Amino acid sequence: MNIELRRIIDQVCRDKGIDKDLLIGAIKDAIRSAAKKKYGPRLEIEVEYRDDTGEIEVFQYKEVVGEVTEPLQQLALEEGRKLDPECEIGDFLGIRMDAAAFGRIAAQSAKQVIMQRMKDAERDLVYDDFKDRKGEIINGIVQRLDPEGIIVNLGRTEALLPPSEQVPREIYHKGERIRAYVLDVKRQTRGPQIILSRTHPNFLMALFDAEVPEISEGIVQVLGCAREPGSRSKIAVSSRDADVDPVGACVGMKGARVQNIVQELRGEKIDIIPWHPDPAKFATNALAPAQVSRIILNKSIQSMEVIVPDDQLSLAIGKRGQNVRLASRLVAWKIDVKSESKYSKSLKEGYLSLLRIPGVGEITASLLHEGGYTSARDVAETTLEDLIQATGLTEKKAGALIASAQEMAQGGAEKSDSEAEAAPEERQG
Repeated sequence: MNIELRRIIDQVCRDKGIDKDLLIGAIKDAIRSAAKKKYGPRLEIEVEYRDDTGEIEVFQYKEVVGEVTEPLQQLALEEGRKLDPECEIGDFLGIRMDAAAFGRIAAQSAKQVIMQRMKDAERDLVYDDFKDRKGEIINGIVQRLDPEGIIVNLGRTEALLPPSEQVPREIYHKGERIRAYVLDVKRQTRGPQIILSRTHPNFLMALFDAEVPEISEGIVQVLGCAREPGSRSKIAVSSRDADVDPVGACVGMKGARVQNIVQELRGEKIDIIPWHPDPAKFATNALAPAQVSRIILNKSIQSMEVIVPDDQLSLAIGKRGQNVRLASRLVAWKIDVKSESKYSKSLKEGYLSLLRIPGVGEITASLLHEGGYTSARDVAETTLEDLIQATGLTEKKAGALIASAQEMAQGGAEKSDSEAEAAPEERQG
């Protein structure tokens, strides 16, 4: 029986991957629980497991006293000396107990404690196994479709692919293989919860890392990613080696590498963009294949105005604004795309508004324009120091221009307000 127990312990530890000391500790706790359930909570016992024989020894400790008042906790001196001739009053003696005498209910309690400990140990093992796998791609099989999301069987445990992390229009069936990104691993009382994603930008980056050896080797770097899952993505890449083309490495021979990723993402279009430290050049690359004529940067608010030829406007903006939206996310700047004709018109209107500032002629208007002030509003919103630095005007002249521009802007606002108030009256009339 003892050899059988040792064999069972070894087998459970091997099959479940549970630490042997942890399981033996659970068995000891279970026997203590069983003994106290049968004899009461005040019972003082010690449980030992002998690994060489597989034997469990249970000892009840009693205090040696002159007169016994608590039989479960005390032992008369004469009885004690039968066990240990040298014992004295006040000593504690260990009396071996028969674990089989705890009864069926106690044994059932022991079994429950052992099972619970085993479950807890398995949960801890699963959590420890997956907590370091955040950010990895994992393969599984669709177990079932729940309102909470797709339950994915990972072998030792299950994972959840919530609706928010599913690509629109992707449909999965029970038993189908699925590949996803480990977004999070949470420790919960019922076991670790592994959250998967197929929409996260890092999923696309991890797919490139798995598919492109130059990325996994650190030669090519992925420096940004913007996705509209299931539709289109842009990924920015750079090379540490001048002899390695980062875009070519990601595309692969005859487009094989990128096509494998497109197939995994079920047709999602992927633009591979050469990264550049200059935001203007990076934005130009990100808006390709549209041609860019000119870019005006506003570094203080990380915004840029991109001017494109009239026939390139729809290409630069993309269907429902998708191209410029993804480019803006990739570059991390606000991008406003304008056609050359619209830009020229706004320049002309702005120049005319400069001429309407009291005291401004063509020479001063040209000076302001060259200094980056394209409209009267720009002058009204600038500071004295910036205007002097940009144009070289005297402090007196610059101050007068700002005051005039502000007065003009205020007058325009008051005029607009009065027109807005008058408009309903005119409609009524």
